[in-house]
Amino acid sequence: MTVIKIIDYKAGNAPSVMHAVTHLGLQAEFARSADDLAGASHIILPGVGSAKATMDSLEEMQIITTLERLVLQEKIPFLGICVGLQILFEHSEEGDQKCLGWLKGNVKRFDNARVRVPQMGWNEVRFTDDTESGYFYYVNSYHAIAAESTDIWATSDYGEKFTAAVKRDNIFAVQFHTEKSGEAGLTLLRRFLSC
Repeated sequence: MTVIKIIDYKAGNAPSVMHAVTHLGLQAEFARSADDLAGASHIILPGVGSAKATMDSLEEMQIITTLERLVLQEKIPFLGICVGLQILFEHSEEGDQKCLGWLKGNVKRFDNARVRVPQMGWNEVRFTDDTESGYFYYVNSYHAIAAESTDIWATSDYGEKFTAAVKRDNIFAVQFHTEKSGEAGLTLLRRFLSC
């Protein structure tokens, strides 16, 4: 049975993701505490704003220990979106923030001497597997630098090549906003929710 849990915290965009999931004809529930994650078959962590605000909110919710048990030990499929990707790494330059450290690597700011920061709008995403490449919608000033190339699921270019998505076992995460990326975003979301 599919029980989709969308983590809803102060800095997130959970309602937009909920709308996208229901548009696919699926049901989801908001998770606002560790107890709310019980029974999850899939977990989505949307994100807007800063890595620090996101980590602070997750700590205030006292949800991190339960999240790590479900994702890292029980292998529940997990999808991080935007900042939800960035906090999977060890450290973010944004606010000099220690992050979850599920993946090795760091998050750094785009070089605003080369490109306009933040990146806002559509950009091409090229996947490394049979996932269909296409254009997805971004709003980001920072991007992840994965220490292990095998974690990189997709790349984009914005003044430099950067990690657009990561994948390891049951962990999936995208820097772009699936819920704002039209049919391409819905297709990717549907694919995740079918795994």
